[in-house]
Amino acid sequence: MKQPIHLDVNVNHVAVVRQARQSISPDPVHAALQAELAGADGITMQLREDRRHIQDHDVERFAQSCQTKLSLQIDASDALREVALRIMPRDVSLVPENREELTTEGGLDVVNNLSFMTEYVASLNQAGIQTSLFINPEEVQIEAAARVGAPVVELHTGRYSMAGSAAERTAELARIVSCCDYAFSLGLIVNAGHGLHYDNVQAIAEIESITELTIGHSLIARALYWGLPTAVSKMKRLMVEARHR
Repeated sequence: MKQPIHLDVNVNHVAVVRQARQSISPDPVHAALQAELAGADGITMQLREDRRHIQDHDVERFAQSCQTKLSLQIDASDALREVALRIMPRDVSLVPENREELTTEGGLDVVNNLSFMTEYVASLNQAGIQTSLFINPEEVQIEAAARVGAPVVELHTGRYSMAGSAAERTAELARIVSCCDYAFSLGLIVNAGHGLHYDNVQAIAEIESITELTIGHSLIARALYWGLPTAVSKMKRLMVEARHR
């Protein structure tokens, strides 16, 4: 029997609109609760060092009202680790952060930071937080993630999503499939995300070793036309249909 595929909705782009006017609306927490009611299996909030989108109080409020699970995305800094240990989300996803970037541009370099990542991951695991590493789909990074003790990897699907040709997209998909299978063979929980949308999600959702997909921008953008509940439910339906083909 195939394992179910889960949808984790990233609500940071709701906060982008709010912060554009330094207002109180739209509220990413309210959006997160709507997404849960529409079938989302979890909510992702990325708390950046510069707090350009999601704020601490957003994470705190949602942690108190969450009906599914909260995945907190953070850079591997001491300050953000303190926030995570105070709020205690179910999951923490470690992602690289560059202050000049518009969005997360690549995965963590675990290979060249083994000692640091081992200590950082252990501190979260020991607190009872499930720790995920956001990495490029490369076997060396997957192996390194296993070595540092991360129970979960999230594979970066950006190159697949941004492929300029069908041939490039096919090659990237094959690479993701191979890396998912490799990570699964090491006993890791395998998630994926970045740049996924309604027209490309099904090929990724078909990969049976993937447990969860994190989707934000395309879903929030479509919600402007359809409404958030419809945008969430349609994305979830596409994923489930692909998994059960």
